[in-house]
Order: sequence, then structure tokens, then C-alpha cells
Amino acid sequence: MNVEIKFFTSLREITGRKVDILQLKTIISVEELFSMLFKKYGEEFGEYVYNKECKVQDFLSILVNGKNINTLQGLGTELKEGDTVAILPPVGGG
Repeated sequence: MNVEIKFFTSLREITGRKVDILQLKTIISVEELFSMLFKKYGEEFGEYVYNKECKVQDFLSILVNGKNINTLQGLGTELKEGDTVAILPPVGGG
């Protein structure tokens, strides 16, 4: 099963990629996906996405197929074949 991950701004610099495609053997949650990405991309990735309590930073917007996970099952949202996950940094403006 393939899942596409889209990285933006700082995460694009950290990973060196705009997009990554992960091949998964089983259905996983968004939280498990972040753990896999941390193992793949290392400490700098972890420092950016996790807070001191080892929880995914609240400032990140995480979309699965264009829908914010907060309107789904949060970090427990399960990923299926062909899903696209976008990890967006905070948006500033003024």
C-alpha cells in the first residue's frame, strides 16, 4: 500500500524532498506515520515536529486527502492505499 507525504517549508528543507512515497504493509495511523518519518529523517525532523512531551506540535496542520485530521480522528486517523498526507507549518500574515 502506498501513501504519499507532502512536505512544506522547513520540513522540505529538513527532508530534502517535496514529496515522499512510503510503501506500507498494513494500515497505520497518522501518529504511526510520524514515528516512521522520524526514524527515516532523524533528529532534526523529530525536533521540528515533536514537543518536549514527545507529542506532535500543535502548530502543525496535518491534512489527509485535503481534510484536516482534527475533523477526522486526529492523530488516530488511519491511512489507506493512495492517501495523501500534507504536513503544513503555521501560516503567518498580517
